[in-house]
Amino acid sequence: MPLAELLLPEFDEEMTATRRVLARVPDGRSSWKPHPKSMTLGRLATLVAELPGWAVNAITRDELDIMPPGGPPPKFEALESTARILDLFDRNAAAARTALAKAPDAEFKKPWAFKVGGRTVATNPKFTVYRRTVLNHLVHHRGQLTVYLRLNDALVPAVYGPTADEPSF
Repeated sequence: MPLAELLLPEFDEEMTATRRVLARVPDGRSSWKPHPKSMTLGRLATLVAELPGWAVNAITRDELDIMPPGGPPPKFEALESTARILDLFDRNAAAARTALAKAPDAEFKKPWAFKVGGRTVATNPKFTVYRRTVLNHLVHHRGQLTVYLRLNDALVPAVYGPTADEPSF
């Protein structure tokens, strides 16, 4: 069985759970943050919506330089409406699923480099990049987002188990 076939069911489950969390982001609260050092709700929700798209880069390219020499600095967008966040997420999740489904096993073994200003800061097999930098990273920030939801009195959906708002799942 191809590796992609093993990965797709988990990917689909995580994307379904992530969309449910993003759908609960309250409009009009994008600038809220729990602490001065924290990301805003809008930035965090946008990051969660962006992360599936990182899989496309990890699978189809061999490197990413977030600050290429002579290039513009990275732009950290914060969308302000749930509808726009969900649209971004849906596009990124669909593109990631397509890239994942098409990837031959050999692609996951190839090295992928993360660079900053032309300097390589990490090189890992694409499989590791997909798992750690895309999927695990997404789960981490999705968990943060559920705390932001709770602190804003928004309903928190069940993800891996029940919540006070969804006691059965």
